[in-house]
Amino acid sequence: MSERDTRLHGSWWLVSMETELQDSKERSQPWGAKPNGHLIFGSDGRMMVLVTAETREPGNTDDKLLGLFRTLMAYTGRYRIDGNRFITKIDSSWNEAWNGSEQERFYKLDGDTLEVFTAWMPNPLVSGNPIGRAVLNFRRE
Repeated sequence: MSERDTRLHGSWWLVSMETELQDSKERSQPWGAKPNGHLIFGSDGRMMVLVTAETREPGNTDDKLLGLFRTLMAYTGRYRIDGNRFITKIDSSWNEAWNGSEQERFYKLDGDTLEVFTAWMPNPLVSGNPIGRAVLNFRRE
C-alpha cells in the first residue's frame, strides 16, 4: 500500500452527516445534528462503516423495525484507493442490493479530520428525489 493509504488506517468517529442538494447547495441533517457512527480502515485492506440517526428507539413492531432500517447504513468490504477516492467492493451490507457492488466515496483528509462525500445521485430522503450527495465528517479516535 502507498503512504497515502496508511493515513486512513484506524478508527474514525462520526461527527456529522449532512445531505447537500446539487442545484441549490442547500444542506440538511436528515438524521439529526449528532448521528452515531464509526468508520474503520484496516491495514489489511478491509473497511467497515456503521451510521445511525441521532434518535432511535427499540423496535418490536413492523413499523418500528422499518423505521430502524431507514435510519441505518452499514457495510463492509475490501477497499482500494484511487486518487482522492476510495472504492469498496461490498461483501456484507444492511442493504442486500449493495452486496457484490462497488461503492465509491471521495474524501479529504486533514490531519485527524476526514471528510467523506458520496457521488451525486438522486436523494431518496427528499421528496421528488432531487440530485444530491451525503457529506460525512469524521474525527480520528
